[in-house]
Amino acid sequence: LFKEFSSTSSTTAVGTVTSRVTRNGNAVLEKDLLNHEDLAGDRGMIDDIFDETYREKEGPKPPLRYVWRNIILMSLLHLGALFALTLIPSAKIQTLAWAVLCFVVSALGITAGSHRLWSHRSYKATLPLRIFLTIANSMAFQNDIYEWVRDHRVHHKFSETDADPHNAMRGFFFSHIGWLLVRKHPDVIEKGQKLDLSDIKADKVVMFQRKYYKPSVVLLCFTLPAVVPWYFWDESIVISFFIPAILRYTIGLNATWLVNSAAHMFGNRPYDQNINPRENPLVSLGALGEGFHNYHHTFPYDYSTSEFGWRFNLTTAFIDLMCLLGLASDRKKVSKEVILARKMRTGDGSHKSG
Repeated sequence: LFKEFSSTSSTTAVGTVTSRVTRNGNAVLEKDLLNHEDLAGDRGMIDDIFDETYREKEGPKPPLRYVWRNIILMSLLHLGALFALTLIPSAKIQTLAWAVLCFVVSALGITAGSHRLWSHRSYKATLPLRIFLTIANSMAFQNDIYEWVRDHRVHHKFSETDADPHNAMRGFFFSHIGWLLVRKHPDVIEKGQKLDLSDIKADKVVMFQRKYYKPSVVLLCFTLPAVVPWYFWDESIVISFFIPAILRYTIGLNATWLVNSAAHMFGNRPYDQNINPRENPLVSLGALGEGFHNYHHTFPYDYSTSEFGWRFNLTTAFIDLMCLLGLASDRKKVSKEVILARKMRTGDGSHKSG
């Protein structure tokens, strides 16, 4: 490891160490091996690194067990979002702007918060920033940070196996929303229980949110977005509820889910053609930079989740701004030499065409 520069908003660049051939089932994968022990000491964990030793259990798969409460609630939510679309022509411009602001803030609670900060420890955040991201995360309502981190680390460590919560090998619908409508595969539960989440448990802000998650969601995901337009510029209460709350929430969910589904199926693989995650600019545009997924699964510790900086990546711009303001620091970034070497070794060659 080496430092590009040293300051309160430093960036750590990860250099190349060695490479070897590994096996996952019948697939032979050539992997760049960073010194994960050093990386773990710097980030505090390595549970987002793919576990090549995992093998799916032989025999029949467990039967699907539907979670009817989730099926009913998700159906009603999406019906509400469709109704909200019909209200857009009647909404005031301030209400639409407020809905967009709520979408961006809540999305940052996932992308800059539960994903890049807490799941991957790819940068460090001060207490004020962690509080802001926690508030934004409750507005997003995609499970509390602790649970989100646990499932996401399992997703990376056992990607596209039975232990992956939204295993894309089970199809687009399952990886998009279906995984929330059925009980988890036993391997997901087993592997999730074995993760070391001591870093998350040690964060008092995260554990405070977990304790008061339900009331925080009621207040921040639904009440606040609906009350502001109604109170401050006399918007209809129906429009205030269905557009900034229901429609915004539904779009936010699907933007995140597309990272699990579309970005695992559609796009090129310039960094590792032996894994399914893809580079999908459209997903990146909607998910504030999370669609550079072949890069992200190849280098999960890079704070930018991409080698292209701010391009289609509002989250990276946000983190950089926070560093400029002294609210974040120690951004992890993979060196250009490692990226190029990985492209040449395991990529699909698409980088040559730009």
